[in-house]
Amino acid sequence: MPLSEHEQRLLDQMEQALKVEDPKFASHMVAHPGRSKLRRRIAIGVVGVLAGLALVLVGVTITQIWLGVVGFAVMVAAGAYAFAPGKGREFGTVQDDGSIVAASGSGRRHRGTTAAQSGSFMERLEQRWDKRREQGW
Repeated sequence: MPLSEHEQRLLDQMEQALKVEDPKFASHMVAHPGRSKLRRRIAIGVVGVLAGLALVLVGVTITQIWLGVVGFAVMVAAGAYAFAPGKGREFGTVQDDGSIVAASGSGRRHRGTTAAQSGSFMERLEQRWDKRREQGW
């Protein structure tokens, strides 16, 4: 049943108020185009793992070792396909201000940052925790 015109206007007003009040949350609620691809990859992976498991069980039941090995290989390949990063995913590190710096892949630190400058891992976590508490999260 579609919304009435009045209900649609109220919904639009609530959406606008949410965008003004908490823009970060509102941006997270918008559908992300990569999510459907991720769901499809995971669904294909789950079906592949189940098919591989069925092959393993059939191979064990009729004592055909090669069929069990093929089933296991199918399971591993399907799991790797489901959880492998897609082309659109980009990994990086989260900075103190919440921004993300893309990983360069070289494994080197960014210029100007050393362990002495940034402090230990626990000190950085404590600083982030204190900053969040100050902001009222």
